[in-house]
Amino acid sequence: MPAHSMSSQSKIEWTDATWNPVRGCTKISPGCKFCYAEVFAERFRGVPGHPYEQGFDLRLAPEKLFEPLRWKTPKMIFVNSMSDLFHRGVADTYIAAVTKVMHLAQWHIFQVLTKRADRMLELLLGSLKEYGADRHIWWGVSVEDRKHGLARVDTLRQAPAAMRFLSIEPLLEDLGQLNLTGIDWVIVGGESGRRARPMNPEWVRSIRDQCFDADVPFFFKQWGGPNKKKTGRVLDGRTYDDFPHTPRAEPPSRTDYNALVTSAQVVTSQLRS
Repeated sequence: MPAHSMSSQSKIEWTDATWNPVRGCTKISPGCKFCYAEVFAERFRGVPGHPYEQGFDLRLAPEKLFEPLRWKTPKMIFVNSMSDLFHRGVADTYIAAVTKVMHLAQWHIFQVLTKRADRMLELLLGSLKEYGADRHIWWGVSVEDRKHGLARVDTLRQAPAAMRFLSIEPLLEDLGQLNLTGIDWVIVGGESGRRARPMNPEWVRSIRDQCFDADVPFFFKQWGGPNKKKTGRVLDGRTYDDFPHTPRAEPPSRTDYNALVTSAQVVTSQLRS
């Protein structure tokens, strides 16, 4: 399994890089059952000096906070591939600092994905409200089944955000009719790993067809299973790699870059006070 913990490169099909200012998480729904991040992190529990010396225990990584500002080349960045930014154990002030860095680094696209949609909505209506209009910050929810996942979609739709997306992975059952109003992108994927739960192709086709009907970009990530490389990501003879069209800002000049770093340092000093 690739190390998604602290990488400017990623093997995740729908992003370029991962950024983890938070590490570790706890399970809250069926989609978490065979969490790849937990499996990876727990391999290193007790290894002195390793970023995951504490396994998958929740903790902050403030030393990672400014990482995207150091990446001069524009990237799509998956935020907290090894955690959930909106975990109740992460303070509002820290979430605000992470979001401020995303706001400043406008030459990147940030993909924020959570299973804790209620808290994301609460903060986007409150302390994060000024950032909802940033089109380079994409706010998304995980969807695995009807009971837990569809409720998150409804919650996401209420968020005052310029860009909203769904990561329907692992897809564990037929989701039926989806309301894609206000949704800008849909990713679908099956579970991977030796204990992966199966995904019916008809479930995938149903979502694909609904995306087409609603004119929502559709990305098919993988079939999954014990050997995801072998099963691949071809659906009905083709791959689906659609992304939303979002204008990209130019990377900053050196002068502007230094100003951004100074601004970010102010955020950190406020965080520590």
